[in-house]
Amino acid sequence: MPRQSEPTERQCAVTREHRPVDEMIRFVLAPDGTVVADLKRELPGRGVWVTATREAVEMAEKKRIFSRGFKADVRVEPGLAGRVEERLRAQALGALGLARKAGAVITGFAKVEAALKKEELAALIHASDAAEDGIRKLAAIRVARFGPAGGPPVLRSFTSGQMDLALGRANVIHAAILAGRASRSFMACACALDRFRADSAATDA
Repeated sequence: MPRQSEPTERQCAVTREHRPVDEMIRFVLAPDGTVVADLKRELPGRGVWVTATREAVEMAEKKRIFSRGFKADVRVEPGLAGRVEERLRAQALGALGLARKAGAVITGFAKVEAALKKEELAALIHASDAAEDGIRKLAAIRVARFGPAGGPPVLRSFTSGQMDLALGRANVIHAAILAGRASRSFMACACALDRFRADSAATDA
């Protein structure tokens, strides 16, 4: 989060629109002149701000926005948007692990099913490689309780292997995130990843 003395909005170098800093990514120059993402907005030096979507970052690279923003002949290694996405995913997975340690993550199909029926949930997670049968069963329970347009958001941003590593367990396919203080950091990171990907990582289905 920005300090109180810092602006709460920044102008995107690509679109020229002003947006809240939480919807932006700050880029800085590494000592070797390479453009890197400063996701925590803590690194020293001049920053170039870009809307936090894959499309905007790819456009910044394609149109040489960084050279103009830094007023220098900078080096952008190919695949910048992909590297940013991987860092956002790693950040979200790290927050997921911390949420588990705080007791806010439920795993195992039967336990997730029970939680979906009665608990207050911040999100429901399906591994991106989860079988459709299990997803349909949990979706039916969600609709029965909350209606077609209600209930917690559904995330499909991680593979089962990534979830295994983050949660320190094997064969994690489905997880429920309990609403509350312990899950807020994860949800903020997951939403940032979803915004960046701008695809089906989180749905209402």
